[in-house]
Amino acid sequence: MKRASFLLKQIAETKNLYLAWIKSKRGKPKKADVIGFEKNIDSNLKTLQGQLLSGAVETGNYHYFTIIDPKVRKICAASFPERVLHHAIMNICDSVFEKHLISDTYATRKNKGTYAALNRARHFSIKYKFFVKLDIRKYFDSIHHHILKNQLTNMFKDQQLLLIFDKIINSYDVEKNKGVPIGNLTSQYFANHYLSVADHFAKEKLQITGYVRYMDDMLLFGNDKSELLTKMNEFIDFVQTKLKLNFKPIVHGNTLAGIPFLGYRLFPFTIKLNQRSKQRFKSKLRIYTENLKTGKWNQFQYQQHILPLLSFIEYADTLNFRKNVLNNN
Repeated sequence: MKRASFLLKQIAETKNLYLAWIKSKRGKPKKADVIGFEKNIDSNLKTLQGQLLSGAVETGNYHYFTIIDPKVRKICAASFPERVLHHAIMNICDSVFEKHLISDTYATRKNKGTYAALNRARHFSIKYKFFVKLDIRKYFDSIHHHILKNQLTNMFKDQQLLLIFDKIINSYDVEKNKGVPIGNLTSQYFANHYLSVADHFAKEKLQITGYVRYMDDMLLFGNDKSELLTKMNEFIDFVQTKLKLNFKPIVHGNTLAGIPFLGYRLFPFTIKLNQRSKQRFKSKLRIYTENLKTGKWNQFQYQQHILPLLSFIEYADTLNFRKNVLNNN
């Protein structure tokens, strides 16, 4: 595939920078760094424009914090100017990343997402008898910088843009030349693309027609158990050798027994919440309700948080669970 070129000027265009600013402040309009940036918006965007065109972008101004959701995760939040930079880049480069992705990968893509991945997995659970569930161990921390940079070089021709990508990648590691930060928009794109070569190997080389990936969660389907496990071993060997990633314990079985995927247990004709998701819902509901009662959140803020939470459990067969929890809350 021909490499993309002449993108940096598009990224640095004033119109694109204003769009990046608008996207960056969504959900955070009253934060101090957002307000501070906005006070001198024209000057700040002009500065960013100059940095982009010269290649002298500022990276690595990170704020770290830990969340439990339900696993303990170290989140790395870039400064607001860097978030604007990331959005400006991906506004233009999104279409380039998109061209390299197969249809059946669902994270960080327009008109895809969690529920589209679940629907596709349900479709395959009806069509096929057996499944394999694969998950990468500490995925974001395991991404190798030199492999990622080589992938980007194969996608983009503009050397100045590649140098900016290098700066963003080099601004963080968990060990030498390894890891991208959870929390950055660029990391979402990098991580989703990093496994794209494995997607193509599964679909084109191994001819696995029943395949779904959401970031580092992968499902492989087939009607011949022995054949599926053979292809699984070839796939694992490819990922470990070419991408230097390691897998968590493998889960495989009959689709009728249920498939663990993205916080649910999928059956051919119904969907259940897994136990961890049930506990997570109860815990978050208590916190959100308390925030509303104490005045930490207003009604609008409460709705912003509670509606996605309710949508998550309503996707599954949870009517009785919802009644019990909401009546006791």
